[in-house]
Amino acid sequence: MTAPAATPRLRADARRNRARIVAGAAALIGERGPDVPMEDIAQHAGVGVGTLYRRFPDRHSLIREVAAEMFRDASRAATEALAASPTGWEALVRLVRHCADPGLGALSGALRPWLAEHRDRDEELRALTAAWLEGFEAAVHKAQSEGAMRTDIDGADLLRCISLLTCRMPELPEDRNREAAQRYLDILIDGLRASPATR
Repeated sequence: MTAPAATPRLRADARRNRARIVAGAAALIGERGPDVPMEDIAQHAGVGVGTLYRRFPDRHSLIREVAAEMFRDASRAATEALAASPTGWEALVRLVRHCADPGLGALSGALRPWLAEHRDRDEELRALTAAWLEGFEAAVHKAQSEGAMRTDIDGADLLRCISLLTCRMPELPEDRNREAAQRYLDILIDGLRASPATR
């Protein structure tokens, strides 16, 4: 009588374990790079090494899922920003602040060499990247069409600026890095506003 109910519970446990592994891997890759030991990822996720390898048989499959989830999350953030904000400008600011999260910046930077090597051969990763960029560009275009954002910058320019801001400055302690990044982000957002010369 109880056996049929056990299977869905195990599937739910497996999904939770998988999500914990991906989240743990993302955190450690952001801190230490893609070569972080798989054993450390399992420990950080609170699962056994055997559980990790049952979900992800090798490092490539785990890193690929971390990258895919990063783009899925970014696309969700773009969709939510556009849906929840009354203006394009507010959607854009919300999205810029999401992109400038220090943890996301660290993860994106750590994955960049891996993506440069593998993304072109992976149709799903290319599609996820394109969907994310489309959402970001939609926020940029909406803000520009309302006359709120300067038109001499596009989404690619803005993402490069955000990447520069979220790069950790090794000469500063961690708390000062966060303060500096926030200050420069505020300056960047202010500089995005349209003026008569940039409309």
